Amino acid sequence: MRCFDDDDYVYGALRAGASGFLVKDATLEVIFDGIRVVAAGDALLAPKVTRRLIEDFAGRPEPEPAPKARPVVVDGVTEREREVLTLVGRGRSNAEIAEELFISVATAKAHVARLFAKLGARDRVQLVIVAYEIGLVAPPK
Repeated sequence: MRCFDDDDYVYGALRAGASGFLVKDATLEVIFDGIRVVAAGDALLAPKVTRRLIEDFAGRPEPEPAPKARPVVVDGVTEREREVLTLVGRGRSNAEIAEELFISVATAKAHVARLFAKLGARDRVQLVIVAYEIGLVAPPK
């Protein structure tokens, strides 16, 4: 039996740029909350979808470690923005980024905003995808 929240739908929606995914049996309150979350620039996945994505991710074979050559260079992205992108890719909030890099939260937000513009990303989910795709972040072992 195929359900609306099958992985094909989830992956397809995320690849197409979706910032959220709720299952069809979500309550009206959950749907409205989801709209608010995505409108604020965050991302949202239904808990059972998140659980399945984590299980799928954890079940994948470990990638071969990338050689530690030189830092990844992304056209137009400064070294500090690359550091911020790495931390966004690791799931850090603006406050956590600020603390780790010894900068203000406002400065962290500014770096993230510039990354959105420079990388053409709509939200943090897309920044995380970029961080993984260019090798700044690797799946945990």
